[in-house]
Amino acid sequence: MTGQKIEYILRQQKEYFSTGGTLPLQFRLQALGKLKAAIKKNDKMLCQALYSDLGKSRAESYMCELGLTLSEIGWMEKNLKKLMENRLVKTPLAQFAAKSFQSPCPYGNVLIMSPWNYPILLTLEPLVDALAAGNTVILKPSAYAPESSLAVKRLLEECFPRKYVCVVTGGRQENQALLRQRFDKIFFTGSPVVGKEVLRHASKYLTPVTLELGGKSPCVVEKSCNIPLAARRIVFGKFINCGQTCVAPDYILCDESIRDELVSSIIKEIKRQFGSRPMENKNYGKIVNEKHCQRLLSLIMPEKIVFGGRCDAKACRIEPTVMVDVDWEDAVMREEIFGPLLPILTYKNINDAWKMIEDRPRPLALYCFTENPLVKRQMLSRCRFGGGCINDTVIHLATSEMPFGGVGESGMGSYHGKAGFEAFTHYRSIVDKKTWFDLPVRYQPYTKGMLKLAELFMR
Repeated sequence: MTGQKIEYILRQQKEYFSTGGTLPLQFRLQALGKLKAAIKKNDKMLCQALYSDLGKSRAESYMCELGLTLSEIGWMEKNLKKLMENRLVKTPLAQFAAKSFQSPCPYGNVLIMSPWNYPILLTLEPLVDALAAGNTVILKPSAYAPESSLAVKRLLEECFPRKYVCVVTGGRQENQALLRQRFDKIFFTGSPVVGKEVLRHASKYLTPVTLELGGKSPCVVEKSCNIPLAARRIVFGKFINCGQTCVAPDYILCDESIRDELVSSIIKEIKRQFGSRPMENKNYGKIVNEKHCQRLLSLIMPEKIVFGGRCDAKACRIEPTVMVDVDWEDAVMREEIFGPLLPILTYKNINDAWKMIEDRPRPLALYCFTENPLVKRQMLSRCRFGGGCINDTVIHLATSEMPFGGVGESGMGSYHGKAGFEAFTHYRSIVDKKTWFDLPVRYQPYTKGMLKLAELFMR
């Protein structure tokens, strides 16, 4: 799509927003209802697109993409009326007589740029929040998931006119054309490298931005943990979607005294969940494209493999791979893995583990397996990270009741549920001052008596 056409669509959306048509509660609820019905009607098309792009099974597609999107819609439908209400706050005595409140207002014209790893969920879920907040939206799905992008485009064209919601497909040229426009809000999910470019463009117009990025999310395994259960939950979180999950455990940091037992349990769990030949398992997905497959292969160190390592480059499939004796200087530890490679590092003292984590960029997620209450408290007091779990992985993002987002290099801002509505909403602070009474203390000429009166009111 040309830059000129993008400008025209944005102009249409600005004109439509200015009519106030997106603001009423009933309109927003109808939009959410249309989207929900369309997802249910087209679930086979969406699942087929996910299988084509990422080899996702129907069960995984529903559990990790369609189901979570429908859950977010349901939460919004239930809570939207309350979210749209003004929030009353206390009024200082010095402003007597008045009523003070926060008034929610949609930003207006929103750009949502989504990634390829969860191309349905991470396109439609922020869309749900943006529509609930009363905005118009231009969506830009990733070119790396072409079938999913096309499916989203068909789905949304069935639901909405493009003056309200428009999907722009394409690659870098379209991304640049969109970022040159003046939006009221930009919501981006992707890599930190591209996130910096989005932020640079947004700074031209001081456009508010939510960045959902990534990073190397640690998984600390402390010696008091239930090792077999920890292994089971780590394998689930790490290898779902072939490790192409922003909150997947990127690496394990475990007590050196339990390393061998943990490794043995992880290998046992991989075989249990995916079979002894994972690449023959129809429910085990694939790497998104050859470029990413080759990048992952360059991170594998054959001499450190204790399980896996085999690859079908033509099919873009790499089996779950576990590596030990890894150190911080190895290539696999110098970038976010985003694939089915699991390096295992060790520590002697739990305090060393917290220091290793804190000495590095803030992760999007942190996981800790332990039965020790002190270790749980240390995790929360010693480390800065986006979110996480104690004795599990990845499930903290699967709820509309908690905000999801990063900190530092793993992102800024959050969404899901109430936080999602707020991400696409500006809250105006309003004082409604009454006219039947007027305190004279703020007006000149100032006298000693009026100063004492002001001190009394403003303490």
